[in-house]
Amino acid sequence: MLLRLLLLMCELLLTARPSQPIEGNSMTLTCKTQQRPQKPDVQLEFCFFRDSQALGLGWSSSPELQIATMWREDSGSYWCEEKIVTLKDTRSWSRSRRVPISVQRPSCVTCVRAGIPIWDVSLETQPPGGHVMEGEKLVLICLAARGTGNITFLWYKGALGLALEKKTQRSLAAKFEIPMVTERDAEKYYCAADNGYGPSLSGLVSVTVRIPVSRPVLTLKAPGAQAVVGDVVELRCEAQRGSPPILYWFYHKNVTLGSSSAPFGGGASFNLSLTAEHSGNYSCEANNGPEAQRSEMVALNITVPAEDRRVLLTSVMEGLLGILGPTTGALLFCCWLKRKIGRRAARDPMRHPPSPTPQESTYLNSAAPEHQQPVYGNVNVVSGDEVYSLVYCMQQERPTAAGKPPRTRIDDRDASDIYFRLKQENVAEADYEDAM
Repeated sequence: MLLRLLLLMCELLLTARPSQPIEGNSMTLTCKTQQRPQKPDVQLEFCFFRDSQALGLGWSSSPELQIATMWREDSGSYWCEEKIVTLKDTRSWSRSRRVPISVQRPSCVTCVRAGIPIWDVSLETQPPGGHVMEGEKLVLICLAARGTGNITFLWYKGALGLALEKKTQRSLAAKFEIPMVTERDAEKYYCAADNGYGPSLSGLVSVTVRIPVSRPVLTLKAPGAQAVVGDVVELRCEAQRGSPPILYWFYHKNVTLGSSSAPFGGGASFNLSLTAEHSGNYSCEANNGPEAQRSEMVALNITVPAEDRRVLLTSVMEGLLGILGPTTGALLFCCWLKRKIGRRAARDPMRHPPSPTPQESTYLNSAAPEHQQPVYGNVNVVSGDEVYSLVYCMQQERPTAAGKPPRTRIDDRDASDIYFRLKQENVAEADYEDAM
C-alpha cells in the first residue's frame, strides 16, 4: 500500500526533442519521472502513444523512442505509460500528461537543410527475375532506400528511355503494371525517383516474355512414294510459335516412340526403321513449360514384300499352331470321326429288310422230308440296346413225275417269328470287322 502511494506521488513526464519537428526530420520521445524510489525488486517497462495508437514495438524496457522521419500526418497528441512489475507479480501503471506535437513544413530558407535527397533507387519485377508468360501481368516496382517529401517516380522502356508512366506520392515505393504482356514487351526497363533534389536512376532490368507453343504439325518423310518394310522414315514435328527450348515427343498409336529437343526453337526429327507392325496412326507433342500441345493424327500404310508376307504368314501360323495345337488336333479328329460316321450311315442306313438271295441246295433225290437252309440278313433294326436280324428259310422240292424243274419257295411264315435278338455290341463288333 505504501509503495502504491509513493508511485502516485511520482509524476511521469513526456518530453519531445525537437518539440516542433520539421517534416522529413527525426524526433525522440522520452518518458521519465521526477522522483523514483530505488527498489531492487522493481522492473520498469514503457510504451508510447499517439492519439490512442501505440508506437514502435509496444512495451519495452527503454524509456526512449526515436521516430526516424516525421510527416505532417504524424501531428497529434502524444503521451507515455510506465508499467511497474514487482517480484510478487503485482502491477502498477503510471501515465503522463498528453503533449500536443505539430510537424512543421520546411521553409524555403531551411528546405535544403531539412530535406533528404533520394538515395539508392532500384527496380524489381513481379514475377521475380523478369520471366513472364505471354498474357500474364507484369509489375515493375520502383524503390528508394531514403528520401523525404513528395517523390515523383518515372518508368522507362529500352536503352533510349521511352517514357511509360509517371506517379507522384509520399512513399518510398511505387508500382507500374502491364496487365497483359505481349512479345513486344520483352525489353530492358529502368525507373527514376525525384523529390526536388534531382532524379536518381535505377539500373537496367531485363524482362523476358515466354511464348507458349502452338499446336505442332507432324510430317512423315519416306525414301519412296510408298513406305516399305525396311525403310527409314523421318518423323518431323514443328510448332510455328513457342519460346525455346522446346521438347518434342513422338507417338505411334499413343505409345511413346522417343523424344527430341530443340534448344533454339524450331522443329525436331525422329528416325524410325519400319517393320510390318509400324502401320497405323502417328502423332507428336510439343512442350516448353506452361502447357503441352498435341498434333493431329497422321496415318502410315506400310507395304510388305511377297517374301516377307510369306515369312510373316508362316510365323503367324506357327504361333497359332503353337497356341492352338492341341485344340486343333482334337477338332480335326472330331471332323474325321464325323465324316466316317456319315459315310457308314450312307453305306449302311436303316432300311427295310432286304430281299434274301436264294441259295441252291443239293438235297436231290432224297426220300427224307424237305430240308430247310436258314439265310441270315442283318438289317440293323435297333430298339434300345438290342439289334434284330431277320432269318429266312429256303426249301427245295423234289422234281415231279412230269419232269418239271424243281421250284424253290420261301416259307410264308410271319417275319416276326423268325427275328433273333442280338446284342448291339456284337453287331458293332461285326461292323468293325467288316470295315477292316
